[in-house]
Amino acid sequence: MNILLLGGAGFIGTNLVIELAKNLSNNITVVDINESYFDNLKQLNLKNVKTIVSAFDSKTNYCNLLKGFDIVYHLISKSIPTTSSLDFTTEFDNISISVAILDACVKENIKKIIFISSGGTVYGKEVEYPIKEENPTNPICSYGLQKLVIEKLIYLCNHNFGIDYNIIRLANPYGPYQRPNGKLGAITTFTYKTIKDESIILFGDGGVVRDYIYIKDAIKAIINISFNKTQHKIYNIGTGVGISLNEVLKIISSVLNKPINIDYKKSRNVDVPISILDISRYQKEFGKLANTSFADGIQLTANYLKTI
Repeated sequence: MNILLLGGAGFIGTNLVIELAKNLSNNITVVDINESYFDNLKQLNLKNVKTIVSAFDSKTNYCNLLKGFDIVYHLISKSIPTTSSLDFTTEFDNISISVAILDACVKENIKKIIFISSGGTVYGKEVEYPIKEENPTNPICSYGLQKLVIEKLIYLCNHNFGIDYNIIRLANPYGPYQRPNGKLGAITTFTYKTIKDESIILFGDGGVVRDYIYIKDAIKAIINISFNKTQHKIYNIGTGVGISLNEVLKIISSVLNKPINIDYKKSRNVDVPISILDISRYQKEFGKLANTSFADGIQLTANYLKTI
C-alpha cells in the first residue's frame, strides 16, 4: 500500500512511520517542512520510507504530493493548544491548508484519509467524564476549534465525494521521539527535567487532570483503525484514566527515585480542568487499548531520554 504522511516527521508521525514500516509491502512517504525534521527517521534507515521537504501553504501543489497514494495521514499543525488563542491567523492557516489538501484528495482519488484530531481540546470543559465521542463539542481554545472545523470538512468530503476517513481524537501521548524541550508534552518534559535536575514549571495548583497514553499504545490503535473496516468514523484514543499533574510528578519522582523542584505559575484559561476520554467505542471493536501502565511508560520514556 502507498501511504503518505503529511507533517509526518514529528513525534506522532515518527512513531507511526516506524510501525508502518514493519510491513514491507507498505511504501511510505513522509512530507514535512524542514530537512532537519527527518533526522530521527534517517538514522533508522528504514528501507521502505522516503522523505520529501515541502512547504504547507497556499503555493503548495498538493495534487503533486498526493498523486498515487492510497491512504493519507493528516498530521499537519502549525500551533499548539497553550498558545493557539493568541494568534487566530495561524489557526485559520491550518484550516485553509486542510481545504487544499482535501481538494487534492478528491482530485487524486485518495481512498482514505486519517486525521489526528485532539481529544483534549475539541470537547471543551462543560461535559461529563469520561467523555464520549458523541458528547457536545465546545472548544475553549482556537486550537480545538480549528481541529473541529477540519473534522467537519473531512465529513463533507466523505458526504459529497465518498472518500473514506477516520478521525482520531487523541488524548495526551508521551514517549520516545517527543521533544523534551518543546512547549507540548508535559510528561516527556517533566521526565527530562527531572533527569537533568532542572526545575519544572507548573501552571496552576497541579490539580489539572489529563488522560495520558504511551505513544506505542496510541500508534497501535491508530493502525488498527486505519486498516480495518470500522463501525464508526470517530474514535477517542486514550487510557480512560485521569491523572492530575500533582500525581504525575509524584509518579515521575518515584520511578526515577529523584526529588522534583516545582516552580508554580498562574493558571492558564486555555487549560481544560479535566479531560478523560471514554474509550469503550474502540475497545468494543478492537479489544484493550492501553497496555502500558503509566509508571512503565515513564520508565520507558526516561530510558529513551537518557540516550539523546
